[in-house]
Amino acid sequence: MLSVDEALAALLSGATPVTETEDVATLAASGRVLASDQFSTVDVPPLDNTSMDGYAVRAADCTSGEARLAVTQRIPAGKIGAALGPGTAARIFTGAPVPPGADAVVMQEMCTAEGDHVLVRHKPHPGEWIRRAGEDIRAGSRILARGARLTPQACGLAASVGLAVLPVYRGLRVAVFFTGNELVMPGERLPAGAIYNSNRFTITGLLEQLGCEVDDLGIVPDSLAATREAFRRAASSSDLIVTSGGMSVGEEDHVKAAVEAEGRLEMWKIAVKPGKPLAFGHVGGAAFIGLPGNPVSLFVTAAVFVRPFVLRCQGVSEVEPLAFPMRADFDWPKPDARREFLRVKLNPAGGLELYPNQGSAVLTSAVWADGLVDNPERHPIARGETVRFLPFSELLR
Repeated sequence: MLSVDEALAALLSGATPVTETEDVATLAASGRVLASDQFSTVDVPPLDNTSMDGYAVRAADCTSGEARLAVTQRIPAGKIGAALGPGTAARIFTGAPVPPGADAVVMQEMCTAEGDHVLVRHKPHPGEWIRRAGEDIRAGSRILARGARLTPQACGLAASVGLAVLPVYRGLRVAVFFTGNELVMPGERLPAGAIYNSNRFTITGLLEQLGCEVDDLGIVPDSLAATREAFRRAASSSDLIVTSGGMSVGEEDHVKAAVEAEGRLEMWKIAVKPGKPLAFGHVGGAAFIGLPGNPVSLFVTAAVFVRPFVLRCQGVSEVEPLAFPMRADFDWPKPDARREFLRVKLNPAGGLELYPNQGSAVLTSAVWADGLVDNPERHPIARGETVRFLPFSELLR
């Protein structure tokens, strides 16, 4: 069996990024992957402006700490004021350009209006409460890098420099299907011996969250002919095929044989718990990842292996999730020979609690948990030890 690191390296080396791009409205670009560096053509902010409601003044006029100044103008956001003369002030509102001649803003709480004058009870220093032109972004600077997965705040940044459209890579086309005569869909009658197909919802939801265009081929009967046909159909229009179940070597497990008949299998069985029967290969022009059938095994291997592979294929530069050192508030005295991913939850004391049943079919543990402890092979964990924590906020986005 390959180690987790060996398997992940093999997957990423086999990831072929999409090259086709499209222009999308910045308002609809969140979650997409940027296809080229983006630069600003403007300074942000474009002019010196105030970060407070108050009065624009000349600092030299307010050295007494109780200066009485004539208010000669009112400047709301979006209006350009006239030059400020000596001994005068301008009523000004957050975001408004600071008028020429003014070099400070005094917040309104430190001022008292007296008709057409203002009493300034403060000694401002030059630059106080003024946001300088270009202090956020300089014209000509790069604001977003190629290969970045666009967040809502990144789209806001693009909009702040006037970019209404962004070039992005097209979404990865992923076909999914699920093997097992025992599977039925929610809403259907559940015969004796049957189970609902939860994996369909888990993997489809994760792929869509990653920005993929998912072609759901549904449940495929347990036969070699039907499985081969599903692979041919999936390979004809997809970049990636993801399956669930059928990866063992029993008489009713046909995925491995079907891949070997229709394409090539390059990796099978990983030293990971949960999720040993995980495979990688190619069918036609599509990559293939075969996931285990047990619900938690599928969930964990999808997060650990499928997610980085998909992101790399979509052109994302950084696909490694952030891990955090955390305190284990549990004992794990009997580790496995394989690398383990344990379902844990953050507690109010700042440590991690372990779900009591770490079985590969206990999907409740994945809903209860906040993330996974990445535990090395044969490593017992003692309460109070620092462990490597992978939060779901990193693994599922």
